[in-house]
Amino acid sequence: MRIRPAAHLACGAVVVSLLAAWLVEPSAAARPVTQESVAADTCTIPAKYRGLDLERLPVTDKVVALTFDAGANPDGVDSILATLRARHIRGTFLLTGAFVNAFPVRSRQMAEYLIGNHTMTHPDLTKLTDSAVRQQVLDAQSAILRVTGQDPRRIFRFPFGARDARTIGIVNSLCYVAFRWTVDSLGWQGTSGGMTVQKVVDRVVSAAQPGEIVLMHVGSNPDDGSTLDADALPTIITRLRTLGYSFVTFARILNPAP
Repeated sequence: MRIRPAAHLACGAVVVSLLAAWLVEPSAAARPVTQESVAADTCTIPAKYRGLDLERLPVTDKVVALTFDAGANPDGVDSILATLRARHIRGTFLLTGAFVNAFPVRSRQMAEYLIGNHTMTHPDLTKLTDSAVRQQVLDAQSAILRVTGQDPRRIFRFPFGARDARTIGIVNSLCYVAFRWTVDSLGWQGTSGGMTVQKVVDRVVSAAQPGEIVLMHVGSNPDDGSTLDADALPTIITRLRTLGYSFVTFARILNPAP
């Protein structure tokens, strides 16, 4: 299965000791992640999610997962986090290693929420060798762990949505479930690409269904500086709640309640 990449221009629980984490890197995080260390630990993923790139959560109740890719810049982070905190909503953030290294403070702030791996430098993994794919995943994992203190396993998103059976198998072998999306808000296209806050809201709400995964971005459009996803988020939440939806993270299926 081969999916053509989308031209994403902009892509790229509250921790009591968060302030300390900003100042002191955990000693365990200083150790680089290697293929051998991944193979040696006990991390596992549910067998039923192997070989898949999930486009929606496999649930029947009216829940939505709000997800935010971080690969370009952090211009919308403050607004997004403020909205999530004010509305008491959990989000999932997918970080590249390059973003984490460039914006460590913002990355640690996002790590108040669930975080996942979006590769080191956001390449099309289907064009890389097996070894290079593994290195992209492991380098990002190491950077995220070092900077935020959080292990991003078991959540992964393919850059551009480009994947095939080979690359899905590789990320599964590194203890990641691949999460795609039900709807791309297209906020990353910016006002210069013909998008508006209202169009972003309408796209997300019109796609509402049990288990909807919403793809948004934390960055601004590089040409016009707009942060349409951040600006649309409050209205998206209000409208989905009016339709009877509540909000969950990927942990809902990775760690289901007994």
